[in-house]
Amino acid sequence: MKLSKRRAIFLAFCITALCILLAAALLLHPSSDLPAQPDYSPSIAKAIKFFEGSREPYALLFLDVIYRRFGIVEFADALQRYDQVLSERPVNAPTLSALRRIADHDNLPTSSDLFTAKMQGEGNYLTIPALYCDQLGLPAGYEAMFEEAVYSGGYLLTHVLLAWIWIQENGCEVALPDAFIEFMYLSNAALIDFDPLVYDIELEAAAFLYLAGQGALVNDTFVERVITAQNADGSWNTPDNPDRWHATVLGLLLLLHVEFPADSYPPMLVPA
Repeated sequence: MKLSKRRAIFLAFCITALCILLAAALLLHPSSDLPAQPDYSPSIAKAIKFFEGSREPYALLFLDVIYRRFGIVEFADALQRYDQVLSERPVNAPTLSALRRIADHDNLPTSSDLFTAKMQGEGNYLTIPALYCDQLGLPAGYEAMFEEAVYSGGYLLTHVLLAWIWIQENGCEVALPDAFIEFMYLSNAALIDFDPLVYDIELEAAAFLYLAGQGALVNDTFVERVITAQNADGSWNTPDNPDRWHATVLGLLLLLHVEFPADSYPPMLVPA
């Protein structure tokens, strides 16, 4: 009986000593067996550099969002650059005039410009009303158009997600079931496949999901593919869209959200 007790004491002593040794090893080498946290800052810095002096108006609106959300000082003058381009009255001036509300809550273009803006660009008939829904309300039948766009897929699907972000930020109400909104999120996430090539529509779906607070639906392997696909000048060019600025502003927006995670961010739209 005494022998069993001594063995038990000895065994307990050995286990305790082993635990102490393991704890000491971890303290001396705390990260030896832990994977290093990816550092996206070099890719982010290159993408920021790519937009130096840019006069692409649609990109400038997103750069203004990036400035307000992440404090990227290189984009502090994005709205001023945008207004300079707008003052030259390009062909798409009605749409640019309407979209300016992203950066200026009090922006209200003429009825003619608003009507024309809805006709220009894929999905504008959804996004422009969403952008002004707190001032002008939503048109009759908007919910039906919203649902149809989700089922259509492609860029209509990503644009309806953008419209939903603006509807939420403007505090407007749309009679759509929660299950359908969840389906919309999942459908956007499904646009991101496992093809080694990075496509513009994948970048748009990923960036908009993060803007909508649904970044958890974007898998980490896609982010790594985005890093690998970046060009030396900081841009991305994709097989499905020749406009490098488009993929690049989306890639930058995505990486900033991944690099600087937060429970909440400043809204995409400038508040009142």
